[in-house]
Amino acid sequence: MAEQLTTEKSWGALRSVIDPEIYQNIVDLGLVYDIAINGDNEVLVTMTLTTPHCPMGPQIIENVEKVLRKEGASQVTVNIVWEPMWT
Repeated sequence: MAEQLTTEKSWGALRSVIDPEIYQNIVDLGLVYDIAINGDNEVLVTMTLTTPHCPMGPQIIENVEKVLRKEGASQVTVNIVWEPMWT
């Protein structure tokens, strides 16, 4: 069985995901609100984007999935929310 992924490791991994329009990582920008991991290393990321029509949204979500799978996530679900609004 694979090693259990931790939220700490997940937060660290997400620091490598850069918003290509702002050139900062999504964690320091405050776009990631929560990370939940179950016993099967399935990860649920609750986050927002800088705007509802962010043209880089699909790329950012894909990068979130890629870096968490690289860390050992068996499945990654990205839940985009608009409240609270990012500022």
